[in-house]
Amino acid sequence: MTTRVATTIVRSVTRQTSPRLLSTATGTSPGLVGAEPAVATWWIMSAPVFGARNASTMTLAEKEQKEQKEEAVGGGAGATAAAAGAQKGKEVASYWGVPPSRLTKEDGSEWKWNCFRPWETYEADLSIDLKKHHVPKTFLDKFAYWTVKSLRLPTDIFFQRRYGCRAMMLETVAAVPGMVGGMLLHCKSLRRFEPSGGWIKALLEEAENERMHLMTFMEVAKPKWYERALVFAVQGIFFNAYFVAYLASPKLAHRITGYLEEEAIHSYTEFLKELDAGNIENVKAPAIAIDYWRLPANSTLRDVVMVVRADEAHHRDVNHFASDIHYQGLELKDSPAPIGYH
Repeated sequence: MTTRVATTIVRSVTRQTSPRLLSTATGTSPGLVGAEPAVATWWIMSAPVFGARNASTMTLAEKEQKEQKEEAVGGGAGATAAAAGAQKGKEVASYWGVPPSRLTKEDGSEWKWNCFRPWETYEADLSIDLKKHHVPKTFLDKFAYWTVKSLRLPTDIFFQRRYGCRAMMLETVAAVPGMVGGMLLHCKSLRRFEPSGGWIKALLEEAENERMHLMTFMEVAKPKWYERALVFAVQGIFFNAYFVAYLASPKLAHRITGYLEEEAIHSYTEFLKELDAGNIENVKAPAIAIDYWRLPANSTLRDVVMVVRADEAHHRDVNHFASDIHYQGLELKDSPAPIGYH
């Protein structure tokens, strides 16, 4: 009851107040010196159950100033948080102390390749004997030789004389043996607490070199969707088969790789014949090949095939040599690995 009476009194006083006092502006009466500012009193009517309560005695101008100040404070906090977040991102990027390296070529120009570094480049040895061949004599040698020969038949049928695509497919397989052999030798070295004689690094170098062949030929021949699907199938089968073969007999595995490299030499020789005959366009060498093999700037596809073929000949020698070590009853660690043999 008391609440209702108070509400009625307030309403009647508000109606009888002059319009000037209800203004949202703050001012002083010109006839009264030192008079207090007129204040527009705001009343919020709540439900009858709770009665009426005085909500605020601030002028509208003061209220707007307060809201603007709060927005400014809130906006400043948001900007500060955003700046802190950006600074935090920069800290995370550089926290581990491994910023991207700034490399340059010998002529001072920027090095643009992330897949290899300037100190990993080299000039291929083109004087290597391409006709060397290991004559199979033992059962394992003959098994390895004819296994590789049997794999060549479906490859010839599928690719025929499309040597660009053939080279691309060949490199997806040729890069597997070095990785498998290096991985298994690495695990063996850990199990036996013994060094590898440098063979882990030598085989991984071979795998990386074969992968760089693939990166090069990807610039020359673009694989179709079914060729990509074929890579999945062939790599899955070959990786597991070679893995089992290496576990069972490393000398057999390395002999198979040696014969695979001999077939690669033959394929690249045929590739060169097609280039010389004009059946395949002798385009400009990809930039990645020029930097990796330190070729002259005006090199062509023919020059690339020449250095790749030389690489395959070196891999042939390394793997036949590794197999011979095993045939002599020794382990690879007993003979220094030909690291950097290109």
